Amino acid sequence: IEASPHRLIQMLMEGGLARIPQARGAMEREQTALKGELIGKSIAIIAGLRESLDHQQGGEVAGNLDTLYEYMINRLTEANVSNEPAILEEVSGLLRNVKAGWDAIAQ
Repeated sequence: IEASPHRLIQMLMEGGLARIPQARGAMEREQTALKGELIGKSIAIIAGLRESLDHQQGGEVAGNLDTLYEYMINRLTEANVSNEPAILEEVSGLLRNVKAGWDAIAQ
């Protein structure tokens, strides 16, 4: 069975939302290597979401999402360096909001 393009984007978002709290747990346990790996996976997922944007069809919305995804990537990089769990929470909240909007779109 194949997932629709809409479902694939949902799955990417779910993957990002699963890894950010895992990264926070690793951060709190001072598991530096694991934290870096999980944040790296989150960044890769958000980069994938960013690359999937259709600027021809998406217009201003795609442009806004592009800027937001870039911000999330920068903040995750900052969280990795600063060990600041609040930044992970911020990014998780932003991604949850984007996913809620995406989930509301009919396939």
